[in-house]
Amino acid sequence: MSDFVLLHGYAGSPAAWDEVRAALPSGSRVLCPALVGHAPDTGPARDFESEIARLARLIAAAGLEHAHLCGYSLGGRLALGLLIRHPGLFSRATLIGAHPGLPEGDPARAERAAADERWATIAEREGAAAFADQWAAQPLFASQHALAPEVAAKQAAARARLDGKALAAAMRALSLARMPDWGSSLPGIALPVQLIAGALDEKFVALARAMAGRIPGARLTIVPGAGHNVLIERPSAIIAALLAG
Repeated sequence: MSDFVLLHGYAGSPAAWDEVRAALPSGSRVLCPALVGHAPDTGPARDFESEIARLARLIAAAGLEHAHLCGYSLGGRLALGLLIRHPGLFSRATLIGAHPGLPEGDPARAERAAADERWATIAEREGAAAFADQWAAQPLFASQHALAPEVAAKQAAARARLDGKALAAAMRALSLARMPDWGSSLPGIALPVQLIAGALDEKFVALARAMAGRIPGARLTIVPGAGHNVLIERPSAIIAALLAG
């Protein structure tokens, strides 16, 4: 029986995995932790490496060694860091809408840092509910306009329950601008990896293709009709990936 570790995205919650969790084999052990800044008991957000270390401790403490690791967006970036820093904890991985990191010295780092600081300021000053409305309005999430009303409402309610100041701290600590560049580490990943991106999310389709070309034996799945958040738009595709092993 497989064990699973499921990591949600920024401004998400463990509840985002509810439909996926319900479809996993009976008897599976599943760890679905809240990321730092997304629940009161996660502690202060410090930096990207600290969050990887915290998650590794949670996974080891739960006895889920050799689990199937799956992460979406920010969770996918953290999952990649876990594969590189703690490969012995996992048997395989599924990365959804993941980014391998920006090269050191790339001007895009400074641009991303400035953009993420603006988001952090909104969360800090206006609160989680106002932040969530503006976050959801990004072109990256335009495909979610087709979500069933009850699904969209559940996501909005979960985001509104978050703490704005904690979200701001998490944004500053876990920004793509603060993440290590793991591009050179991809060829050293020895575990089976599946990369998933929504077909409507052209940027992350390109990133997934590039990563698949550098991770030995990686499989690539492009999900038709889905945008960036395949987890909420096409959970059936994630379920199929996890059940396929």
